[in-house]
Amino acid sequence: MADVVLWAGAGQIGLAIARRVGYGKKIIVGDKKIENAKTMAEIMNNAGYDVTPIETDISSRDSILNLIREGQKYGEIAMLISAAGVSPSQAAIETILKVDLYGTAVLLEEVGKVIQKGGVGVHISSQSGWRMPQLGNEIDELLATTPTEELLSLEVLQPENIKDTLHAYQMAKRCNEKRVMYEACKWGERGARLNGIAPGIIVTPLAVDEFNGPRGDFYKNMFKKCPAGRPGTADELANVAELLMGPAGAFISGSTFLMDGGATASYYYGALKPQE
Repeated sequence: MADVVLWAGAGQIGLAIARRVGYGKKIIVGDKKIENAKTMAEIMNNAGYDVTPIETDISSRDSILNLIREGQKYGEIAMLISAAGVSPSQAAIETILKVDLYGTAVLLEEVGKVIQKGGVGVHISSQSGWRMPQLGNEIDELLATTPTEELLSLEVLQPENIKDTLHAYQMAKRCNEKRVMYEACKWGERGARLNGIAPGIIVTPLAVDEFNGPRGDFYKNMFKKCPAGRPGTADELANVAELLMGPAGAFISGSTFLMDGGATASYYYGALKPQE
């Protein structure tokens, strides 16, 4: 039996991470569009990895459990790469909350029930969670600890309290950060670790869609004026994931690492600071 990597979200970021941590392991890649999963599996298999694609909708607990069961056919779950999600330009408020907020919480919860001793997970969230005012301890705790099936009933997530798709996305990413902390405690009881990475603008097909979308100028301005002066690459993100998922990161759990070329710093204290 092999150590198994579950990889949700068949995109460039997941691919870069899987190439770093997946050699010698069985990888199951799940995506809502099975064609995407098949494409990634073909790329990886042609490079010497062992990858099986499966259709996975992370907004569905049944679909997540199906992904886990597929992995368990080959051995114990050793790693989770949680890289599935939708962006503010791609989806409606309800979809963003169902996929990015609820779906992520369920994925971390269900994998946490079966992750092997010494296992590791990384969730890819976003700098967006850092761009909104603090919500306060009470709301943070609700986002962190509310039973997953009750999350979408929280008052703070009701339609009348969500301004637009960007606000929904920010709320989802703030919830991700808190959920990583909460689930890291649960994973720790099994001798496993869980962390998050909150990237800024990383060039992927999804990001290119955003550059060419209604908020394109906003994004281009963001990476021009951030300290790095450019967007990032999936491989740079994979550098951080490799640290977090490897032995060098053995003392790191429950953290979300902001890697955005300094954009958030600039948003608060530099050239990107909103003008009153």
